[in-house]
Amino acid sequence: MSSCAVDVRDLFYAYPDDTEALQGISFRVEHGEAVALVGGNGAGKSTLLLHLNGCLPVQRGEVRMGDVPVTRETVTLARRAVGMVFQDPDDQLFMPTVAEDVAFGLLNAGLSPEQVEARVAAALERVGMTPVRERPPYRLSAGEKRAVAIATVLAMAPDILVMDEPSSYLDPRARRRLIELLRSFEHTRIIATHDLELVVEVCSRVIVLDTGRVVADGPTGQILDDETLMLAHGLERPHILRHRHPH
Repeated sequence: MSSCAVDVRDLFYAYPDDTEALQGISFRVEHGEAVALVGGNGAGKSTLLLHLNGCLPVQRGEVRMGDVPVTRETVTLARRAVGMVFQDPDDQLFMPTVAEDVAFGLLNAGLSPEQVEARVAAALERVGMTPVRERPPYRLSAGEKRAVAIATVLAMAPDILVMDEPSSYLDPRARRRLIELLRSFEHTRIIATHDLELVVEVCSRVIVLDTGRVVADGPTGQILDDETLMLAHGLERPHILRHRHPH
């Protein structure tokens, strides 16, 4: 097994309109780490995530999942290793029922009906969504949709979970359930988010992006408690740190 789960080296990416979204990004993520990607709008977070499972091609630099570089030839392997949860659950839920959504990727992977059912049941139980398995996704709440979207990824048994703004659209109760769920995972987790309170509770490390560059990388408390750093890059020190007792 490779010494790290993800290794991004000097990654550049420009969109067709010549917008330079990534400008020499480098970082490593160890197995089992929970790492947050934070930064203002346009910092490059979503563009970076889309490189981790090959949704965007590497133009310059390198992205490795373990020992395997993500290339056109290896993208299928990358997508097995990396489960991507998109910002909008409706981008992932399109089948008539919840159970069929969770089964979709498994059936396309060629698993037997028995294997598919076992994985669907286990994934829905893991996120607490077994009671809605026969319900159409459009009838779910935002929190339920988020949980089911996560189940569709868990069913594929990835080593790495990549999430883009997982707490968006959630009410306080659903957000709390999501945080507890994310904290319970042993997967390597890479989470791009503006929700810095969630970051404090879930992630041990923070990478700050600004205009496509890494401007800070370190322990969550140390990075997010640096008010000068945060303000310089369009962020605010989270309230959860402001109100913690100094001892």
